[in-house]
Amino acid sequence: MNTSAGVAGPAVAEISTRDRVTQLLLEQGATTAAQLGATLGLSPAAIRRHLDAMLVDGDVYAREQTVRGSRGRGRPAKVFLLTEAARVRCGTHHYDNMATAALRWIARSGGSDAVEAFAAEQVSALESRCRTAMEDAGDDPLARAEALAGALTAEGYAANATTIASGGQLCQHHCPVAHVAAEFPQLCEAETAVISRLVGTHVQRLATIAHGDGVCTTHIPTQPGRVQSGNPVTTVRTDR
Repeated sequence: MNTSAGVAGPAVAEISTRDRVTQLLLEQGATTAAQLGATLGLSPAAIRRHLDAMLVDGDVYAREQTVRGSRGRGRPAKVFLLTEAARVRCGTHHYDNMATAALRWIARSGGSDAVEAFAAEQVSALESRCRTAMEDAGDDPLARAEALAGALTAEGYAANATTIASGGQLCQHHCPVAHVAAEFPQLCEAETAVISRLVGTHVQRLATIAHGDGVCTTHIPTQPGRVQSGNPVTTVRTDR
């Protein structure tokens, strides 16, 4: 119990600070790193670390500060702004609540099978776009996982793939449906099935943002084998 608390503490602080940066950019618009740091009481190095991470994740972008009148020597300071995708996410809770209510209605009316069918339909378009982006990836599952990571990043999932001793690992650092999937894991299961079909082998989902993990992690075993339609997808929880 103590170990869990020790691990969770820094993660919560990190998310809280990033949320505060996001809120300031939402309220103030174009803002310099120095202004953000002064408002939040952070050192230049600390605020840069947060902004660099948000740049990588596609939450902010930078441009030169507009200076009215005469300008002194040197290049103008950079200002940071939220991307459109980040702005949309700032107002997602209303839509999350509506989506959750709709899925509850589907579950009451059609049962679990109806929810699963809905989830599968929702990810079908994503699967089609990713498959197109992976056309030149070849047949090796790990190479396909790397191509899939690039395709998912373009979709806003901030994904990356790495090789580990037991095979490969696909990590997604953002989940656009995390709040809804926390109640309806069928959404995660449908997404995992898509990953399995796209990389061409059986995979194991080790962790999900929807269940409180910091990142969605999918393991790609080294054993050969091509996944067939209807094959099961294993979801393994590691936080229990």
